[in-house]
Amino acid sequence: MCVAVPAEVLEIKEGNVGVVDYGDLRQEVRLDLVDVKIGEFVLVHVGFAIQRLSREEGLETRELFKQVYAAMEE
Repeated sequence: MCVAVPAEVLEIKEGNVGVVDYGDLRQEVRLDLVDVKIGEFVLVHVGFAIQRLSREEGLETRELFKQVYAAMEE
């Protein structure tokens, strides 16, 4: 199973590289497959933004991930 994680685009650098925020982690990812702006949410899979999300979808999905991880720690 493959999992894509929602992240907010914080910065867009030269060469289609973006800095994204997963909530507690920032990382550089490739933006070659999507057309995004700073502040928008994307789904990231293996270092590539593969789909743009609405802010609502991004925040909702991020919250679901937090709940799943919290349940796994119990």
